Amino acid sequence: MGATDNSSTTVDEIKQRHESTASDVLTEDTYGHYIGGEWVDADNGETFSTVDPTTGSELAQAQAGTAADIDRAVAAAREAFEREFADTHPDERQRLLTDIAEIVEENHQRLATIEVLDNGKPIEEAMGDIALVADFFRYFAGAARTATGEQVPTGDLFDRDKHISTLHEPYGVVGQITPWNFPLLMATWKLAPALAAGNCTVLKPSEETPLSVLEFCKLVDSTVPDGVINVVTGYGEEAGEPLTTHDDVDKLAFTGSTAVGKDIAHNAADSVTPTTLELGGKSPVIIHEDADLEQAVETCMMAIFFNTGECCAAGSRIFVHENIKDDFLEAFAGAAETLQMGDPLLEETDLGPKVSQEQAERTMEYIQLARDDDADVVVGGDTPDDDALAEGAFVEPTVIDNIDHDNDAVQEEIFGPVEEIFTWSEYDEMIEQANDVDYGLASGVITSNINKAYDTAEDLEAGVVWVNHYNDVSPGMPFGGYKQSGNGRENAMETIREYTQTKSISVNLGPR
Repeated sequence: MGATDNSSTTVDEIKQRHESTASDVLTEDTYGHYIGGEWVDADNGETFSTVDPTTGSELAQAQAGTAADIDRAVAAAREAFEREFADTHPDERQRLLTDIAEIVEENHQRLATIEVLDNGKPIEEAMGDIALVADFFRYFAGAARTATGEQVPTGDLFDRDKHISTLHEPYGVVGQITPWNFPLLMATWKLAPALAAGNCTVLKPSEETPLSVLEFCKLVDSTVPDGVINVVTGYGEEAGEPLTTHDDVDKLAFTGSTAVGKDIAHNAADSVTPTTLELGGKSPVIIHEDADLEQAVETCMMAIFFNTGECCAAGSRIFVHENIKDDFLEAFAGAAETLQMGDPLLEETDLGPKVSQEQAERTMEYIQLARDDDADVVVGGDTPDDDALAEGAFVEPTVIDNIDHDNDAVQEEIFGPVEEIFTWSEYDEMIEQANDVDYGLASGVITSNINKAYDTAEDLEAGVVWVNHYNDVSPGMPFGGYKQSGNGRENAMETIREYTQTKSISVNLGPR
C-alpha cells in the first residue's frame, strides 16, 4: 500500500484549504460561455457543477451548452475569420501567440492552482504543465512563419512554359474538443497551432475540468481579437456532437477516448470534414536484460504514475527480461509503495485523486477483472484507508503481475495508476505481444545498448518511442499514434499543415 499520510491533517482541514484556495484563484461562481469576446449564458439557461475531486465539493457552475450555443460560437468564429483574421500576416500572429505566452507566464501559479482544484493533479505536476503551455505558445509563435509554399518544377510535355506554386491557407473555422487529464495544456495543443496557421476556433473543453480554460480566456480577452477563440462548455452529446456535425466547421480536432474518436470520425465523414484525432493508448515499456536497474525503475515510475496514470501515453504494460525480472519487480514495487497520496495542493504529494469518483470506480473495476483472472496484485489494488482522503476519488498505486495478456484489463485503457508486468525471454515473441493491442500511441525502451534501442524502436507499432525516459513531450516533437490511437500529429512544425489546406497555382507564362 502506498503511503497516504503526507500532511497529518483531517478531511475538514483539507476541505478548508481547498475552499480558501478556490476563493483566491477563481473569479466567478458561475462561468459563461466565451463567444465573440463576450461572456454569455447558455441558450437554455442551464448550468452544471464542476467538482473538486479531492474533496467532492462544488467549485463553480458552468454553462450547459447545446447546439444553439455551438451555432452562436461558430457564427462568431466565422465572422472573426472573414472580418480580419484571415488577412492577418504571419508576423501579427507570431506577436499574438507571444503575447499569450507572456500572459500565461505572468499567471503561472494561479493557473496551475486552478488545475489542481479542478483536476486533482499534484501542484508540482500542474506547475510543469503550465510552463509547457507558455512554451508551446512560444513555439507556435515561431511556427506561424513556416506556412510557406513551394515552387514545383515542370517539364515541356505540352510545349509551354508554366510556373506552378503552392499556398498553405487556413481552413477557417476549426472545432476542437479537449480532455480532462491536462485541461489547459491539451487546449494549448489545439489552440496554438490553429491560431498560428490563421484559423479561428470553437473549443469545447471537458465538462469535468473547464475552469482553467475559462480563466485563460479571461486573461487573454483584451489580447485576442473578438471571435478568434470561442469556448462553449457542456456535455459531449449536447455540445460536443453538434460541434462535430456542424456544416460551417471546416476542420475538427479531438483528443480523448478511441470510442468517442470513432463517433467523431463518422460524423466528419458525412461532410468530408478533415480531422486530427489523438486517441487512447495501452503503451508497452520494453526492459532489456542489460538495462540499468535504477534507471528502469525511475523510467517506469514516470511511465505509469505521472498524472496519476491519467495519461493517454501511459506506459501501462511492462515487458521485463526474465533474467532481471525478480530484481526489477522488487525494486519497482518498493518504489510504488513509497508514493504519497494526499492533498494535491501540497508539494510533497506524489499522487492526487483521479478526476472523479466515476473514474476511480472504473479503475477499481479493471483491478477486479485482474483479480478475477487470478493475477497477483503485488502493490495497492484498493482505495486508501486514510480518513483524511475519504471524500476524494483516490486509488492506490497498483502493480499487477502474472496476468493473462488477453484480459480486458490488459487490452483496454484503464487510465489510472495501474501497471501490469510481463516477463519475456524470446525477443520476437515479446515484440509480437507488445504490439498485440488495438492501440499504438506510445512506447518505451530501456537498454544500455544503442543498437538494441533503435532496433526495438523500429519494431514497435507506436507513434512515439521513448528510450531510457518516458512521458517527456517537448515542443517540436511530433505526437500522435498508429492504429486506433488516432491520426495526424500535434506539437510540431508539421502540425501547422494539419491546420492548413494546400492550394496549387499554375500560371501559363506563354511563349518566350
